[in-house]
Amino acid sequence: MAVNRKRVGWTIAFIVILTIASLLFDGHVSSLTEGGQSLAIPQWVPGASFWNKFDFHLGLDLKGGTQLLYQADTSKIDAVDADSAVAGVRDVIERRVNAFGVAEPLVQMNQSQEGNYRIIVELAGVKDVNQAIKMIGETPLLEFKEQNPDYNANQPVTLTAEQQKELDTFNEAARKKAEEINKRALAGEDFVKLAKEFSEDAGSKDKGGDLGWAVQGNFVEEFDKAIFTDLKVGQITPQPVKTQFGYHIIKKMDERQATEAGATATINGTTTPVELNNTEVLSSHILILTKTAKDIVPPVDEWINTQLSGKNLKRASVQYVQNTGEPEVSLEFNDEGAKLFEEITGRNVGKPVAIYLDGQPISVPTVNEKITGGKAVITGRFNLKESKDLVEKLNAGALPVPINLISQKTVGPTLGQKSVDQSITAGLWGLLAVAIFMILYYRLPGFIAVIALAIYALITMASYRLLNATLTLSGIAGFIISVGMAVDANVLVFERLKEELRNGRNFGNALEEAFRRSWPSIIDSNLSTLITYAILIWVGTSVMK
Repeated sequence: MAVNRKRVGWTIAFIVILTIASLLFDGHVSSLTEGGQSLAIPQWVPGASFWNKFDFHLGLDLKGGTQLLYQADTSKIDAVDADSAVAGVRDVIERRVNAFGVAEPLVQMNQSQEGNYRIIVELAGVKDVNQAIKMIGETPLLEFKEQNPDYNANQPVTLTAEQQKELDTFNEAARKKAEEINKRALAGEDFVKLAKEFSEDAGSKDKGGDLGWAVQGNFVEEFDKAIFTDLKVGQITPQPVKTQFGYHIIKKMDERQATEAGATATINGTTTPVELNNTEVLSSHILILTKTAKDIVPPVDEWINTQLSGKNLKRASVQYVQNTGEPEVSLEFNDEGAKLFEEITGRNVGKPVAIYLDGQPISVPTVNEKITGGKAVITGRFNLKESKDLVEKLNAGALPVPINLISQKTVGPTLGQKSVDQSITAGLWGLLAVAIFMILYYRLPGFIAVIALAIYALITMASYRLLNATLTLSGIAGFIISVGMAVDANVLVFERLKEELRNGRNFGNALEEAFRRSWPSIIDSNLSTLITYAILIWVGTSVMK
């Protein structure tokens, strides 16, 4: 009995700690739709800046935005290449959408029972729909490039008087803009809102300028000096900090001691692990970019185009080296491509030839010898996944699959707010009804069950934040349904408990027997639910998933 009590004590302590942690995770709630009110954990709470970093990622129906549905035309390519080609196009679209700056984009490829390929693109919060459609609709561009003999990385850039004036004017405007924003931050304006509105740092803008925890040396010297030497926790730079990238308005959020893992020391000839304490700082910043001479006069490109492009590549595939079994990528060109490839490899033996997709290098192999016959192999330390990914990207450029926009659905933030209000209201009434029923019908056990369900809800919401799950209307409905399903286990246990008590058992034995006999039914119920989920994920699409 002592062992059981000790185990119960540890279990209760674990639940309490988990509940407190979940409350902290759930304490920061941004508006579920554009223009709504937000809540944040007060700064006096220890680690408030850390807990406030976690928030819901909102889907299309909550934040507003656009859903685009494309149909891919695979009629002109071999059936064996269709999956790879369309998957490659999906990757290209996803890369373009990310470059467009859309937060949490969703790009999915689906195949109907008729064999048609469709690509669903959901752009939550997008404002310029026409520009997004234009970017997505462009055909993937595959290029083969060789080194530029005129390229010199150290070549100085010389500006004309007019170009120098253009550069000075731009940088002066950037300085004045940064100083004005810095004054507003010092005056007490919300730093996160200022960062989201004005910062030109694509990596941290949507996070309100949050740069996370960092040790000294992670940033350039001027930035490091500001956050590790000049500023105290809670302070903002009195003037923008100038670096090679532009002007930074910096706020020091928090500071702590961190242990560097893996450090060792040799004492009397014996190497032992040691702990090195480093100061670690949490900071946020607003970046206003400046220009350099190279932005006014672009430098000579390292690579120049050849006439060989994706239209000359018949097919890319994965094959294996006979002796080692390692994967490699095989290329096959058409007649025109074979001739061009022979010329390119002939003049670049011992030199690299770069393969670009949509302006980005995807492989830079070195030419070992002149290649004839229109077939080549890209070797390297590829694993199977890397080889397949490269083949998909190559085939996306080699087999441009036409995509046609067949549906465009726009969801405004007003509709999103209405949907959220109605869903949350209905969900709260439903949960309240369940709670009242449990308490009235089962009394004390019912009250305990309601508390357990509340803890379950807190933990589930915290897991949404930790897993970066995208929250949609269907997700809210699923969450509410899951709470209702969770109470089912309590009903099974309590009904069995009543039967055992009627049979004359004391409360302790009756409760233990109720859990033991209810457990198989609870397992069966949850297993059947998991099987249903697996089937829906397997055959479902978009919102269903």
